[in-house]
Amino acid sequence: MRKASEVFGEWALAGKDIGMEKGHAASVQEMMDFALSERISIGKKFRFLDFGCGNGWVARMAKENSLCIKSVGIDGAQPMISKAKSISKNVEYIHTDIADYNPSFKFDLIHSMEVMYYLSDPRFLLNKINEHWLKKDGRLIIGIDRYFENKASHSWEEKVGTPMLMLTEKEWVSLFNDASFRDIKFWRSHPSKDWAGTLVITGKKA
Repeated sequence: MRKASEVFGEWALAGKDIGMEKGHAASVQEMMDFALSERISIGKKFRFLDFGCGNGWVARMAKENSLCIKSVGIDGAQPMISKAKSISKNVEYIHTDIADYNPSFKFDLIHSMEVMYYLSDPRFLLNKINEHWLKKDGRLIIGIDRYFENKASHSWEEKVGTPMLMLTEKEWVSLFNDASFRDIKFWRSHPSKDWAGTLVITGKKA
C-alpha cells in the first residue's frame, strides 16, 4: 500500500487527472450549484477552499463567480499542484498535507470531492475545519464515492493500492454531527442501476 499523494501524483503525470475531472463533473456541479446558490442569495463576497484539489478545476470554477474574492486549492500531490498552477494564475494553489494545513484566514465555503476516505482520521480533520478553517455560518460540502452502500466501490482499495476507509452513509453523517456541524444535509447524487451515487454531505459552522 502506498500513500494516496504518491498514487495521484503519478496519475497527474500520466494525464489521468482529466479523466477524474470528467468522471466527477456531474456530482461536483450539483454540489457547487447548491453551495454557490446560497452564496448568491447571501449576496456577500466570499472566500473558497477546495482541499484535495487535484488539477484545480473546482477552485477555478468557484473563482469564476463574481462574489468570490479568494479561491484556494490544496493538495498533497506535488504534480497535481504543479499542473494546477500551469493552468491558472487567478487561484492560489498550495502543496501541503491536508491534515497539517493552517490557513492565515478563514473561509466562507469549503469543498472537497473524493478525499475524506483517504484520511486515517477524518474526525480530526472535520473538527479542525469547523474550529479553524470556516468562518461563522460558513459551509462545508463534501462528496464521497466510496462508502459501504455503494457496492461498486468495495474493490477500490485493492485496485488502487492505497489505504481507504470504508464507512456507512450513517457513519459519515455521524462524523459531521460529532464535529458540531449544524443544518446537516445529505443525499446521493446521480445514482444509477449499479451505482449508489456520490454521497454528498454538507453542514454549517455553528
